[in-house]
Amino acid sequence: MPRELPSPTARTIGSYELIEKIAEGGMGAVFKARNRTSGQIVAIKIIPAETARNLTLLKRFEQEFKAARLLNHPNVVKALDYSGSGPTPFLVMEFVDGESLGQRVERDGAIPEEEAVSYISQVCDGLHRAHKQGLIHRDVKPDNILVTADGVAKLTDLGLVKEVEGEQNLTRTGRGLGTPHFMAPEQFRDAKNADVKCDVYSLGATLYMILTGQVPFQNTSPLDCWMKKRNNEFPPPREVVETISKRVDWAVRRAMSSDPATRPATCREFMEDLSGHAWRTSSPTDTIFPYGAGPTPETDLWYLAYRDADGKQRTVKGSTESVRKNFLDGALGEETAIIVSRLKSGPFNQLKSVPEFRDLVIVPGVVGNAPSGKSGPPTTTPTPNAARGQTVRLAETSTRSKAGDPNAEIPTEPYRVVPVVAKKKASSVLMPSPELPVLATLVRKEEPAPLVWPWVVAVVVFLAAVVGFVFVWTR
Repeated sequence: MPRELPSPTARTIGSYELIEKIAEGGMGAVFKARNRTSGQIVAIKIIPAETARNLTLLKRFEQEFKAARLLNHPNVVKALDYSGSGPTPFLVMEFVDGESLGQRVERDGAIPEEEAVSYISQVCDGLHRAHKQGLIHRDVKPDNILVTADGVAKLTDLGLVKEVEGEQNLTRTGRGLGTPHFMAPEQFRDAKNADVKCDVYSLGATLYMILTGQVPFQNTSPLDCWMKKRNNEFPPPREVVETISKRVDWAVRRAMSSDPATRPATCREFMEDLSGHAWRTSSPTDTIFPYGAGPTPETDLWYLAYRDADGKQRTVKGSTESVRKNFLDGALGEETAIIVSRLKSGPFNQLKSVPEFRDLVIVPGVVGNAPSGKSGPPTTTPTPNAARGQTVRLAETSTRSKAGDPNAEIPTEPYRVVPVVAKKKASSVLMPSPELPVLATLVRKEEPAPLVWPWVVAVVVFLAAVVGFVFVWTR
């Protein structure tokens, strides 16, 4: 028996027979239905007649169909049909036989880490495709992620999607759209200019909830929620659930940093943060690892350049574990002086650019630090080393290297080579590799101070002569 229909008499709409109501949201109710011609089971979102009279909302409803139709991805719910005519416009979508992550958490509580990360990785894949096509979701949350019986996660509800470069935008500047507990703090102020990093924040907040069983910033008003987000005032996931791994805890906190500059730049980078390795290799013909695969114990090898305790440039090789251990032991010096590559010939990257080591050097937003801008004080605390609690020396840069690594930054002012040394000797687990070219550390060149003392002596001698002359003359 149907649980609820649009009206006591309406059991069909267009070419579809309504079966039962399965959900309800701000834009209308969703029904399970059957195509009367093909027999296909579908989901139909029906917008109420009174809402349909609002032309802005009706346009947004049509935009949801157009956005979903553009996305053909197994982890995004497909749009099949749309009708904007008649008193009750409707959108026909793929029917997902499952429940939302929000429903699952509400019923059973927190989801185990491995399973939770699997769901988010699937959504990341679909959302990454959307971003590549110039679409921002703006309302990623557990209730908008459906999971089938066989564990396939699908992102739905594209009603707040906006085109990054499109002319049509149904959101006024200064107006926030989305669900407060899951949207980025900057989206509160201006949803019109929401970008990829806003969706990344929502992914992090969604993973936070399904890992801990708690809504982030729960039991707060929208204003209090915004203030807490601005100041990163939320307990780390590991404080709520001790079994959450350190890496996942760090990845969630980084994604939920109040300052967008601290967050991952893409969904792909967020997934790399969670997994600790490159999401995909650069090419299906990659000779290091097969396409989509990670390293094996036999292939897990890094070539690394750093300065030892004597200030001598060293080039060594070792596994991911050995590099991490030596770094944490302080045997490799400052991270800005360390560069690594999977190949002897490069390209070489700084640790912050490599998923296997990024968590050692990038610090998520800390409590009490709001991003610089009109809405809060700038963060003036120097970036600390996450592993060793030391201050990191950061060079000012503005341009990118055009040779070798495209992500390598080059200085804007003259630089000279100086020793940046490790505090202790590197472990023998890291094997010397003298055949590698020496890669020097660059730091800002210090201009010599002008010579002042000759002028001081000249002035003193001159004044003494004047005083002597006056003394003799007066006698």
